[in-house]
Amino acid sequence: MTTETNSVLNSVKEAFAPVTEAFTKLQNLEVPEAAREFVKKQAEAAKTRAADAYAGSEKVTSVIETAVAGSVTEAAKISRNIQQAIYQDAEAFFAGIDKLASAKSLSEAAQIQSDLVRARGELFVSRAKATSEYLGKLVSDGAKTAQDNFAKVYGKTA
Repeated sequence: MTTETNSVLNSVKEAFAPVTEAFTKLQNLEVPEAAREFVKKQAEAAKTRAADAYAGSEKVTSVIETAVAGSVTEAAKISRNIQQAIYQDAEAFFAGIDKLASAKSLSEAAQIQSDLVRARGELFVSRAKATSEYLGKLVSDGAKTAQDNFAKVYGKTA
């Protein structure tokens, strides 16, 4: 029975040999240099446009911040941080495309993509932590201000 099992197993291996060979060749398929250069140039142009958009949004935020005071300063700070995060995400995206365009095989591209996804996950966790700390500080400061104002009102009526 072992001979029959080995015979069937060998037949299956032989039947799928062309598929296995094709998959092996596909993993080592090289991406043409012209295609990589084209992607790099397009990513660089998009990166420049993103930088220009960021600079423009920074100017708008600065004007808003100068025109209005008080709590709007915090809103402008939040807006600026969001704009900076979007810009950083765009930069990371284009840098990732640049790295992927440099990949000479599909397996190398898969490794690069895996590294990029891991890095984005770590950044997301870092931003979430910073956001929760910032919001905690805002709530704490707001509560302190409300408590001070209440104390002033209570002190006048007592």
